[in-house]
Amino acid sequence: MSSLDHGLIEEAQSIFEKEPKLIEIGQGEAVFVGDTHGDLEATERIVARYMGSERKLIFLGDYVDRGYHSRENIETLLRLKVQYPQRLFLLMGNHEGIEALRFCPADFWEELPEGEFPVWSRLLSKLPLAVSAQNGIIALHGALPDVASLEEIKGIEFGSKRWYETVWGDWTEAEEGFLGEDPFSGRPTFGRKWFERIMRALGKHVLIRSHQPTIREVIFEGRCLTLFSSSAYRFVRPLRKVAIVDLEREVRSVKDIRIEPI
Repeated sequence: MSSLDHGLIEEAQSIFEKEPKLIEIGQGEAVFVGDTHGDLEATERIVARYMGSERKLIFLGDYVDRGYHSRENIETLLRLKVQYPQRLFLLMGNHEGIEALRFCPADFWEELPEGEFPVWSRLLSKLPLAVSAQNGIIALHGALPDVASLEEIKGIEFGSKRWYETVWGDWTEAEEGFLGEDPFSGRPTFGRKWFERIMRALGKHVLIRSHQPTIREVIFEGRCLTLFSSSAYRFVRPLRKVAIVDLEREVRSVKDIRIEPI
């Protein structure tokens, strides 16, 4: 086990503390990356393929647990964030929110050396929640929070009900709005009416998210894309994928997005 790089932690935390909860991006291309879950090989492949250009890279959360290289994966991403603070963005997933939400598996957290848990949990609790682009895209980890504007996302507090919806929420293709919490996972579950209401309030056409490997990749008539970029889900998601978006072209459905295997 490698020792804690305090300098890296401090530099990264300083950046995250200055970032808003809603990151607004524009111009050029953006690459959206689903859960990587300790899949260092996937992260390295994505960075090698896409970071050399002027593209922005947006990772949608869940960097640790499940995979074999959680620590190496998150440390690699933090170094890249410090090196490219305006081009690489790390959104929060539920596996980064352990201070407010308990989940399983949590092998990264359970195996940390004594004294490191509060350092990592404090750092990762500072991550932003969502990315917005003027071309009609919004991206986050789980479900859409109950907000009436983009501005309200900026005010979502760590551990709040809206935070919980954002990082822990699931979608279903049912017509209803809020369908309660799943009896097995405890995740809040939302349907089409919720999706359409919040997207209309935000003025967005397409949601890019991750978090939920068992749902169809594209739902709601091409307006909701679920991405996974980790081999941790290879039995239900055999292909690791990313989504490439032209930020200067209006996106009205997933048909306007290029999806590539990695």
